[in-house]
Amino acid sequence: MNRSPAMDIAAALAFFLPGQTIAAWEPLGRGNINDTWKVTLATGRQLVLQRLYPHVFPDMGAVMANMRLVTAHLGRAAERAPGLGFFQLIAAPDGQDHRIDASGCCWRLLTLLDRTRTLASLTTPAQAEAVGDLLGAFHLLTADLNPDLLADPLPDFHVTPRYLARYDAACRNAAWSGNRQEDLCREMIERLRPIATLLEEARDQLSRRVIHGDPKAANFLFAADGERAVSLIDFDTVKPGLVLHDLGDCLRSCCNPLGEHRADPEATVFDPELFQSLMAGYLRRAAHLLTPADRGLLVAAAGLIGFELGLRFFIDHLEGNRYFKVRRPGENLHRALVQLHLTRSIHSQQGQLERRLAALPA
Repeated sequence: MNRSPAMDIAAALAFFLPGQTIAAWEPLGRGNINDTWKVTLATGRQLVLQRLYPHVFPDMGAVMANMRLVTAHLGRAAERAPGLGFFQLIAAPDGQDHRIDASGCCWRLLTLLDRTRTLASLTTPAQAEAVGDLLGAFHLLTADLNPDLLADPLPDFHVTPRYLARYDAACRNAAWSGNRQEDLCREMIERLRPIATLLEEARDQLSRRVIHGDPKAANFLFAADGERAVSLIDFDTVKPGLVLHDLGDCLRSCCNPLGEHRADPEATVFDPELFQSLMAGYLRRAAHLLTPADRGLLVAAAGLIGFELGLRFFIDHLEGNRYFKVRRPGENLHRALVQLHLTRSIHSQQGQLERRLAALPA
């Protein structure tokens, strides 16, 4: 018998909160991968329930071990960052902080960071500066956490040449229909192909540390009543990595003021004012964490991560939308084109962006 979503949610809540009365639950956010609900208890307390899928995260144990380690570390370090706060895992009475159901999905319960809001895209320099400051704080607070203590739950994540190889394999197996947008994607990928090895070739000169792995605009929480960024969420991809993986991903997401759902991908632009403000916030907090090589490749890294994400979206489109959630046909193809046009915009402004970066305090 097929179980309804409500039955699965009720079973998960009974595991974590046995005997407690649940007043309501409702979907929370519009994540591309996980399912998330805001849960309200009869007492009025509100929590966050999430479901992760095994086809996305095959090693749920590694994901949860990393999250457990990093959230506990941030909890202890919070006194060094007044005004910031991070969610914590809530364990069942027997101490387990996650539940694997019969279908292999992983359920977990988190504290809710209330009086906060998320932004699908940033539109002001003040917002960008606040995001840069918070990402710098995250890197600073985890700088004394040995990255080798973390597992790598997605070993090829941010290894762009591996995605390019997967793309080539997907192309060999694809049934091409003559779709003009697919052809445009392929043309842009071929032009960008030479940049795929950029960070891998320089890896020995770049800073390696605990990274968030997915610091896109929607994963920063802002105070409900202002432009202050107060927390980072979604720690599924915390892992050992390059600081430029985080900075590149943050920049490509947060400096795209039109967002990722615009009707015309060709209108996508990388905003130099948002770039300068975001980096000013980051450098004020954590400039000493960057090597000269990090700074030298920072602008190029933003373009590379845009290219990488464009590859991932297009691969998923070619393979039947198995990884990223879609709400309409062709959505992953559209997302891919947005990222590829964003990379083109970064490349067209690279000299100007590097001059702006050089002008900021070291």
